[in-house]
Amino acid sequence: MAKSRRGRGGPESVTETVDGGVAELRPDRDRPRGWTLLIDGAPQSHVDLDDPAYLEFSYQRRLGHVADLAAPPGKPLQVVHLGGGALTMARYIAATRPRSTQQVVEIDAPLTQLVRSRLPLESGWRIRVRGGDARAGLAKIPDGWADLIIADVFGGARTPAHLTSAEFVGEVRRALRPGGCYAANLADGPPLRFLRGQIATVRTVLPELCLTADPAVLRGKRFGNAVLLASDRALPVAELTRRAAGDPHAGRVEHGRALLDFTGGATPVTDATAVASPAPPAEAFD
Repeated sequence: MAKSRRGRGGPESVTETVDGGVAELRPDRDRPRGWTLLIDGAPQSHVDLDDPAYLEFSYQRRLGHVADLAAPPGKPLQVVHLGGGALTMARYIAATRPRSTQQVVEIDAPLTQLVRSRLPLESGWRIRVRGGDARAGLAKIPDGWADLIIADVFGGARTPAHLTSAEFVGEVRRALRPGGCYAANLADGPPLRFLRGQIATVRTVLPELCLTADPAVLRGKRFGNAVLLASDRALPVAELTRRAAGDPHAGRVEHGRALLDFTGGATPVTDATAVASPAPPAEAFD
């Protein structure tokens, strides 16, 4: 059962036990209809019901740049979201690219129910949310259906192992149309072993890659998020670089030789060797 806690003169905070832990929808003091979703106290995503094109978190802004550059402005996309959360990116694409068709795969059914009841989607948005495991849901996507696949899956603040292997990325490529893009939200900290391994893994399937993140994360100075973008076509690296540099928390984009050097000879991951991403340290959420 959801529990509400009244804020001072504002909307109520809502908490509910879901499959992934304790979910909290916390009102944004600076935006009248803005909400932050937290799981076990860790911020997961942010939604502004008045402005679904507003992206609060840095990693979501970087995913937004990817969506903006996946096709000419305003052109509808066919998108698969692996991991739903508060449906922030699905809302963003629906608002910025009307008539887009989107499929969301989210394993936590109680979380989806909470989000859809408290943060309802606008009528007319072509967003379908399916329950179930992300990889199993991806297997149901027809060959070549997706213009864009976004992977943002965390269980207990870690990306599950079976979503990190070359076999999984092979399924991603199968579902992508030629020239389509795959964007993965990855979290890692020093010595960045997981992130380097993911770059090496994705490169075995999709040859064009770039990585965008906070410079401190890329230097291995702190734990944080990085967005890995991959395709079978040349990527809009120059425009991604410009947009990342202009973000409120400026990001850096690595590609080409610099990205290969960053990978440092890491070995690709297979289903037989895959492990979940590292758990974040407690101070990552301070």
